[in-house]
Amino acid sequence: MKKWIVGCLLTLGLLEPVCAQRVEASMDSVRKKIGSEFLLTLRTQVAPNTRVQFPKGQQFGPLEVLESYPIDTVKKSDRWEFVKKYGLTQFDSGQYILPKLAVRIAKKDVYTQPITVEVMPVQVDTLKQKMYDIKTIEAAPSPNNGLGWWIVLGIVGALVVVFILYRILKNRKTTTPTATPEPLVKPIEKATQKLMALDAAQWVSKGDVKHFYSELTEIVRTYLEEEIEIPAMERTTSELIAILELVSQNKNLRLSPETIATLEQVLRQADLVKFAKVRPDIQAIESDKNRIASTIITINKAIPEIEEVTDELEAWNAQQRELARQKQEAKARKQKQLRIAIASVATVGILIGGSIVYFGMDTIKDAILGNPTKEMYEGEWITSAYGDPNVELETPKVLTRVDSEKWAKNTYAVVKEMRTFTQGSLQEPLFVLVGTNYYKQEKNPYYNQETTQIDYDKVLEGITKSWENQGARNILYKNDGTFEIAEGVKGIRAYGTMTVESEEGEQHRRYYEILLFNQNGGLQQVAVSYCEDDPFGKKILERIQGSIKLQLFNFNG
Repeated sequence: MKKWIVGCLLTLGLLEPVCAQRVEASMDSVRKKIGSEFLLTLRTQVAPNTRVQFPKGQQFGPLEVLESYPIDTVKKSDRWEFVKKYGLTQFDSGQYILPKLAVRIAKKDVYTQPITVEVMPVQVDTLKQKMYDIKTIEAAPSPNNGLGWWIVLGIVGALVVVFILYRILKNRKTTTPTATPEPLVKPIEKATQKLMALDAAQWVSKGDVKHFYSELTEIVRTYLEEEIEIPAMERTTSELIAILELVSQNKNLRLSPETIATLEQVLRQADLVKFAKVRPDIQAIESDKNRIASTIITINKAIPEIEEVTDELEAWNAQQRELARQKQEAKARKQKQLRIAIASVATVGILIGGSIVYFGMDTIKDAILGNPTKEMYEGEWITSAYGDPNVELETPKVLTRVDSEKWAKNTYAVVKEMRTFTQGSLQEPLFVLVGTNYYKQEKNPYYNQETTQIDYDKVLEGITKSWENQGARNILYKNDGTFEIAEGVKGIRAYGTMTVESEEGEQHRRYYEILLFNQNGGLQQVAVSYCEDDPFGKKILERIQGSIKLQLFNFNG
């Protein structure tokens, strides 16, 4: 008996974990509208330390997984409850079955029960809510629209760039850090220091006598400018000595003629060394240096504490300073003008280059130089009828009738009646011709007696000969076969190229198209010609041909 009880207990212990391995699946609602979220909840209870893996994926059967929420864990007595939620949806109405989902518990898959859901459509009340037709396709605006505004904005931008560059260059010049001012030193002290530095440089021992005399004369000239305030650096030796003699006449400056003569002798010796390549000996060089030092000391002793120069010398100095100021201002103006010119040229170059890249070379050329066919195509067109029976069509300008006397005399041998209207000529950017002709049937080379039809090839040959009389050469044409307009009237289309000499004597190629319509012994024709590389000429041709309406011939024979 004891063994039986123990066996039952063991059996129950083994079955308990298996019976606990089940998963409950529930849905917050089984009916929702299209696109709404169905909240699916999976719930299971397991023993501690049991591993549970819920299903993953973007699609559970026909339902799409919008969101996979985190797992909630709750402890209940000696067991753990795991709760996993999913957000599901479907964008088509109808009934759908959520299939069995596998939850892995302790390395075994436990499946949920399938759930049926219904996705309801959204009802639209067309009586309360206005319905709209699908919009038609609209052409995108041409990149050439608003070109004028782009040019204006470009010019304004160029001016702004020029102003900014000017300010940068100006600020760079004005904000250049200045050197720290040197402490005030008397001219005699500065001259003495420079003479000592000249000795230390040892230019004579290095063989550069010319450099020695250049610095020696610069020392004495600088001293004279700072001490006596005369323009010594810019004057020749003769001019400097003349100024010193003028200054020495002042009673307040005790400068002897011997001192001036000594200075003149050294300066002239320096001129010979610098310009005549004279090379004095070592003793003469040392003597010249000592005489300059002695002259500087003598001049310094001769200058009173308050120096007064003559009115004539002061006026001369003021004149020289004014000339120097004007020269500096003129140089500054030229530099400023040069900077502005460089900045302007660079800005205009960038503007033109960018415009060419964005709009294209042809568009820029047309905007600046103008294009007659572009102006005609974009201008106001005129719809009118010409001839009898008439040919109605759109043209950029009104066609004018051609005087019949201008046609060749042999034309009247085969034509009963002819009305011709044109715009422009073969030498102009656009040529348009509209004509209606009645042909004679007797002995008429243009008329085929067997088929009672006009021979198109011979008519085209006649047209090309007429153009040759107007200066056209190398006329090539091709018959493109049947051409039909909206009224059901059929004719032929011929096209080709030719070379025409302009009034200025230049040769250029032209493209042309001719439409011929034969009705009851009569012929209606439309011809258009333009420069071969003109895109607006092609647009004009297509618009004219698309607007043609023909009145039927009633004449027969």
